[in-house]
Amino acid sequence: MNSVESIFAAMHDPERSFADPGTWECAGRVWASGEQQNLICCRVTQETHDVKTFEFRVGDGMPVRFEPGQFMTVSAHVQGQSVERCYTISSPPTRPYLVSITVKRVPGGVMSNWLHEHLHPGAQLRAYGPSGTFTSTAAPATKSLYLSAGSGVTPLMSMSRASIDLGLDRDVVFVHSARTPADIVFRKELKRMTEQSPRFRTFFICEGVGDESDWSGPTGRLSLQQLSNWVPDYAEREVFTCGPAGYMHAVREILREGAHDPSHYHQESFDISAGVAPEPVRETAPVSQPTFTIRLSRSSRSFTMNASETVLSAARKAGVAIPSSCSQGVCGTCKTKLLEGSVDMQHNGGIREREIQKGFRLLCCSRPTSDLTLEL
Repeated sequence: MNSVESIFAAMHDPERSFADPGTWECAGRVWASGEQQNLICCRVTQETHDVKTFEFRVGDGMPVRFEPGQFMTVSAHVQGQSVERCYTISSPPTRPYLVSITVKRVPGGVMSNWLHEHLHPGAQLRAYGPSGTFTSTAAPATKSLYLSAGSGVTPLMSMSRASIDLGLDRDVVFVHSARTPADIVFRKELKRMTEQSPRFRTFFICEGVGDESDWSGPTGRLSLQQLSNWVPDYAEREVFTCGPAGYMHAVREILREGAHDPSHYHQESFDISAGVAPEPVRETAPVSQPTFTIRLSRSSRSFTMNASETVLSAARKAGVAIPSSCSQGVCGTCKTKLLEGSVDMQHNGGIREREIQKGFRLLCCSRPTSDLTLEL
């Protein structure tokens, strides 16, 4: 079986995925989510007035294995400080020698502004390998509904591009919300994709028309009535949603009102509009809270912490630098091997069961239940 045939099989078999070693038989090594590599920028494309796509090749020239919808954590030195952010891979795994991220310039956004102003062909970034569980391969379906807003289009674009590249002609309805027609990311490409695959349909709704006075599409925000008009069988579809937190909340309410089965609903777990999710705020622990000693095997350092804190938060207070990004158990950046002790880990998909079995834990969502020794 060749690589393309393997990918085709993976998209139809819930027991396999794009990241499985047998899927990309000719695609070289796996880039682990906890491993950093150099990315070399090859091309920059202006998608809209405030959105750019940055295409990269990996420094060692090897292809990249990932599942459509996954993300990378990129890092750069900005104003003398190391900054890390999660960005969805907008390119499909069917084009493994180039990976791209599509970034909206956020007012006050440290990383997004730096990327827009300084990243050019030939420039380099450091990045951790692909991670995340928001992917269409995790829930194969005969009919799918993609709902996105703003830069939340990126993981769904990766899924769509993979399907089109493989000629699957899947029954997919892609509904995208934007501020104005000029803010619709990948607008022309999505139109071409509908021409390539008759059962791939797209719909756009904009809050206002902006400068495009001849806009003939609907304006306002997505409603159950509008969704029903476009997709009468939405209740029968596997739904994938990505966008700002407020949008995803509104979509959940629309689908709940429309009696869509929540077991067939999937969404990205952190707010991609900000590029990174804040660490959850916890109440200060009472004085009687037990304390534990955390030992770092490689650096021979140690610090103490109480049981209510996450290991990552306590390490930061102690001045220990640990790579991290989302701080909500999603991205997998802070994955670290636990050599001794035990923790209570409440993650959101950023670590696989086989990694847990090997002793790895996500420090951002792990609280100690004993003294610990970490491989740091």
